[in-house]
Amino acid sequence: MTSLSMINAAAKRLDGHARVTPLLSSPFLDDLAQRRILVKPECLQHTGSFKFRGGWSALSALDKATRGKGVIAYSSGNHAQGIAHAATLHGVPSVIVMPADAPQLKIENTRALGAEVILYDRASEDRDAIGLAIAEERDLTLIKPFDEPQVIAGQGTVGLEIAQQSKELGITTGEVLVNCGGGGLTSGIALALETEAPEMQVRPCEPTGFDDVTRSLASGDIECNSQTSGSICDAILTPSPGQITFPIMKRLCGSGIVVSEDEALHAMALAYSRLKIVLEPGGAISLAAALFHGKDLSSDTAIVVATGGNVDPSIFAQALQRFT
Repeated sequence: MTSLSMINAAAKRLDGHARVTPLLSSPFLDDLAQRRILVKPECLQHTGSFKFRGGWSALSALDKATRGKGVIAYSSGNHAQGIAHAATLHGVPSVIVMPADAPQLKIENTRALGAEVILYDRASEDRDAIGLAIAEERDLTLIKPFDEPQVIAGQGTVGLEIAQQSKELGITTGEVLVNCGGGGLTSGIALALETEAPEMQVRPCEPTGFDDVTRSLASGDIECNSQTSGSICDAILTPSPGQITFPIMKRLCGSGIVVSEDEALHAMALAYSRLKIVLEPGGAISLAAALFHGKDLSSDTAIVVATGGNVDPSIFAQALQRFT
């Protein structure tokens, strides 16, 4: 299981390799939300999302001989790019299993970062089975996108930075809103803040129709989504929370917040016009929660983790045309 010591060790391995992203603010967003909003733009991280942290953490934790054989991962795009880039920087091969309906930009970027990409049908094929079969056939190490302790440790470094940066701003209490798929980032941040900023509460944020974590936290048991595709928020579409991540979220997180696609598009437009950053729909859910779901928040400060910016141009254009 991931621990604070593992997160601190991951932070040391990431030092000099991952970017320390800032906390951004805008009085316009504060006025709209009627509270202080601080945005941590992981869209500025290498490969355009926080996933590089977990990818580097997992690869750098492998012994040299095992790492040298190569790695395999499955992902709709952001974990794919994080693993591909980390593997290339380590000089080892990577294979990425991606859904055929993933944004073309993410597929192309994953290949450009050095990975072999294998496409599958998200509606009819099991990515876990595909990944395990290839891993055994080629003797590759499988690095799961969220239910992997060293990946969670890498994502938890976002929490360490939030604790330090907010402390420098004189902020010790608040809610940390995190876009949530399987829960690797959400649980990692929660573990880091448990000790480093114990008066901050993590709140998972999800798109309508894919609110498995929100429902799981409400029921106390792992709930599954009835579908695995059909949303523009592709980066955070997972069947259910992870077996490793859910117990952490159940113990440490507040209730989830569910956001519509229109609200995500609106948040993307506001992030661009007010903060000058580009977000993908799944990377903007937490900002939408802060801006449009204030009734679900209980504190005067919301720290938003804007998780990724790998958006197809057509979707980004749609956001700007509709909401600017």
